[in-house]
Amino acid sequence: MMIVGILGAGQLARMLALAAYPLGIKTRCLSFSDENPAKDVTQVDVCEEHDSEKITAFAKEVDVLTLETENIPLDFAKKIAALKPLYPSVETLAIAQDRLQEKQLFRSFNIQTAEFIAVETLEELTLAVKTLGFPCILKTRFYGYDGKGQVIINCAQDIALAFKQLGGGALILESFVPFEYEVSLIAARNLHGQIAFYPLTRNEHQNGILHISQAPYKHPLQETAQICVATLLAHLNYIGVFTVEFFVHNNTLIANECAPRVHNSGHWTIEGNDTSQFEQHIRAVCNLPLGSTKARGFSFMYNCIGQMPDREKILNIPGAHYHTYNKTPRLGRKVGHVTICGESKTDVLGLAKLINEA
Repeated sequence: MMIVGILGAGQLARMLALAAYPLGIKTRCLSFSDENPAKDVTQVDVCEEHDSEKITAFAKEVDVLTLETENIPLDFAKKIAALKPLYPSVETLAIAQDRLQEKQLFRSFNIQTAEFIAVETLEELTLAVKTLGFPCILKTRFYGYDGKGQVIINCAQDIALAFKQLGGGALILESFVPFEYEVSLIAARNLHGQIAFYPLTRNEHQNGILHISQAPYKHPLQETAQICVATLLAHLNYIGVFTVEFFVHNNTLIANECAPRVHNSGHWTIEGNDTSQFEQHIRAVCNLPLGSTKARGFSFMYNCIGQMPDREKILNIPGAHYHTYNKTPRLGRKVGHVTICGESKTDVLGLAKLINEA
């Protein structure tokens, strides 16, 4: 039986493992953390990042390697990629970890982004703000997610405070995009170069964390988004599931960031699509044919942040699916999600209102 090694053991690894078993594929996770939601459904090996002996032993036990987070040390990724095939590649990880390289990649293919300037000192930041104007957003180049590592600068008095808050160093200043809403496009590519696109998903955030996703979002921008993502997949020689988040402003797509992995905005695909993003990723890294990405009606996905809603109340909602990650409740933490599926968008959104009562 083929074994897929997953770097990380959080909820994404958990859902990858659940998707792999029906295909006759085993999974095994390598984690540097003590709390591992995937341990309920698959084997999890825990070790230190520099424990070469355990890392080598793990790699020898699997056939191919993948990951659930791009925020892993590049030196570690290089070492383990030398032992077994790693998808996505180390080169892709280096780009996805760095907001500057990410934006530069988009621009190299004429994919529109916010204006941006790399800064490292307070003096450079002050000059950059004068160039981009107010408001603008200062971000860390590395390890930013779920709204972390970024501060809005609205006036001159905010500049020094923002710089201090983010700790200085490698930063990127971006112009503020007055977007109407955000969409994400999830795609997959296998070793044969076969590509499958999911329908656009429309997303809403709260405090920088994904709150709600609705799909399919039927819009002419689907074709434009697919052209952008296909270009990136080919350039990166990418294998697996890949996501790009876009701002929509004046009916134009503005690329915000990419994720070289399964994505929170794609959780609706578990029940709402012929092939979930998790199964699709396993198919891609194992060099299997990609599955259909046809949506089954309409889906509404609600991220459970901090704590789970009442299970019985959720399960009393027609078409509702309850997913707990068995994580310790904590303010601002993703602990699960609820998806409501149905034939009609109107009916599904009507039922979705009941989630807040659960």
